[in-house]
Amino acid sequence: MRKLIRKLDFKKNSFDELQEKEWIVTNGLGGYASGTINCVPTRRYHGYLVAASSPPIGRVMMLNNLNEVIRIDSKSSKYDATGISISGMHLQDEQFGKKNSYLTEFRLENGLPFWKYQIEDTIIEKKLIMPHLQNTTYIMYHLLSAKPIELLLRPSVEFRPHGKPFTRERKKAYTFSARSDQFEILLNAIYPSLRIMIEADKYSFIYDNIQYEHNYVFEAQAGYDSAAILWSPGYFHINLNPGLAVCLVASTEKWNLKSNEAFDSENIRRSNLLESAKVKTDFGLELALAADQFIIFPKGRNEDLTRANALGDQVRTIIAGYHWFTDWGRDTMISLEGLTQATGRLFEAGWILKTFSQYIRNGLIPNMFPEERKQGIYQTADATLWFFHAFDRYMEVSRDNLLLHILIPKFVEIIEAHFKGTLFGISVDLNDGLLKQGQEGTHLTWMDAKCGDWIVTPRRGKTVEINALWYNALCLVIKWLKQEKNENPNLDKYVQYAKKARKSFNERFWYQKGGYLYDIVDGENGDDTSLRPNQIFAISLPNEVLEEKYWQRVLDIVQSRLLTPVGLRSLSSDSPDYKAKYFGDLRSRDAAYHQGTVWTWLIGAFIDAYLKKNPNDKAKARAFLKDFEMHLNQSCIGTISEIFDAEKPFISRGCISQAWSVAEVLRSLYKTLE
Repeated sequence: MRKLIRKLDFKKNSFDELQEKEWIVTNGLGGYASGTINCVPTRRYHGYLVAASSPPIGRVMMLNNLNEVIRIDSKSSKYDATGISISGMHLQDEQFGKKNSYLTEFRLENGLPFWKYQIEDTIIEKKLIMPHLQNTTYIMYHLLSAKPIELLLRPSVEFRPHGKPFTRERKKAYTFSARSDQFEILLNAIYPSLRIMIEADKYSFIYDNIQYEHNYVFEAQAGYDSAAILWSPGYFHINLNPGLAVCLVASTEKWNLKSNEAFDSENIRRSNLLESAKVKTDFGLELALAADQFIIFPKGRNEDLTRANALGDQVRTIIAGYHWFTDWGRDTMISLEGLTQATGRLFEAGWILKTFSQYIRNGLIPNMFPEERKQGIYQTADATLWFFHAFDRYMEVSRDNLLLHILIPKFVEIIEAHFKGTLFGISVDLNDGLLKQGQEGTHLTWMDAKCGDWIVTPRRGKTVEINALWYNALCLVIKWLKQEKNENPNLDKYVQYAKKARKSFNERFWYQKGGYLYDIVDGENGDDTSLRPNQIFAISLPNEVLEEKYWQRVLDIVQSRLLTPVGLRSLSSDSPDYKAKYFGDLRSRDAAYHQGTVWTWLIGAFIDAYLKKNPNDKAKARAFLKDFEMHLNQSCIGTISEIFDAEKPFISRGCISQAWSVAEVLRSLYKTLE
């Protein structure tokens, strides 16, 4: 069984820097455990158990924190009798010193976190898992040194939907109950109960019913309420003997596995993921493990499950990013190839495509599924066009002609809806064959950001990437109809409009003065000359809409003005709207989100375009990815962030682990193998 290890070099990291680095473990349902390397919660999303619950509540914070204290020969030790905080946080931080840390090692083994603590000659190792498809967390402590110690574990809670603001006052108190082998915390009928069990030869529970305030540093920096009142029923007192392990299990459901069985099963599952992965370098294998975080079973969508079971299938979807995103149609379709093909999970790609095909309404797939509801929101102009692309990439490998036969009527339905005009002003301009979109007060493309009534990057009109996607979709449906020998009466129309759209695109979008493509034509403010990365899709997609004579000039300007070691800038630095940092309160961040901020996922399209022009230069294409391997040690260990600042040192921002970032780097790595 292969063991893939990533270890942090503590000589290069101060206590505060370790507090800025994070870890995450997920459960295949959208639930997770996550925190800082020092185990000091700094975000509202940090906790040892965020359970995936069905709508209308969604994911819920169940076990916020676990204060960890040890006692070493407390009668004669120089240490205070209350113990030594090993997790970097204690109810009396001042007593032990916030800058004091006994953490000597942090590593990932097959993507799972391990901590090692040392106080003089006492050495303790801690590890954590979430079994697949269970809202359960196992936290195991193993004493590696020769003298017995006492371990004190204090669970603290503040039940709430994981992304919601902190609740400072409660109308109803928590209920705590203890049985012979299990402890339970209950708030009300809205939330599941939290069950806690200790696996140890000898332990006791000391009930003291306290609450205390904790300040979440990251929330304060982001301009949010940062103070939470956590409640603790008491603490576990555990005798830990040399060479032995104890385990705390926290869950919102019944579980049957003992801790050793649970750890063994999860390690076998992860080893199987490594065996299936297509890229066998350590970097590629780590990305395959990171990709596993995003492919989930959507808990609570019972109609989808019933439908899939009737067909002998299963339901799967893709979480766009952790901690706060749910499954988004656009992100799912862009991520699908990298998350499934490069990881050897092609059958799950088929399930995801079938699942989304059931959600088509008015010729659109959903933009997103909010946590509090089962129905999707359809406010998107590009997600549906990415659906064509994702299916094409799946077909390229699977040759799943049966699924093509099933879905071709749906693809025709989508194309026809766009010709007739669908929601949000999305329709084909019959004069030039180009696709226009936009409705006042809405944001429909991947690059739209909205803060209140302020549309930061208004893109109503004919946008460059949507028309590249539209042309690609037309070409694909033509190919599939011919492959199916489908005598659709509209086939000739699709052929003619594909030709018209390509001709119009090259006439309208080429900005001769700048030597690149307009971002928008026929926009609400005319033609937009902003130098943005969206133009790269006019080359990168399998059916490129841009004539080859323009390729090199576009590649040159994108490489010189937008390319960074961690992706493409969303706007050139010579624009008056350019923002070098994504930082500050929500309004400040929204103002920078697409105004310079670097997006990792765009590196995939850039490499596709580069290789289309330079097909024999895979080594140079692969070199564009080299800094991402270093990034696996820089933010959330073992995965890739959503976005980065636009200038050096390219600080990571946004989601700590993003599906399309991981997917596009992994896909590009696979594509550039010799």
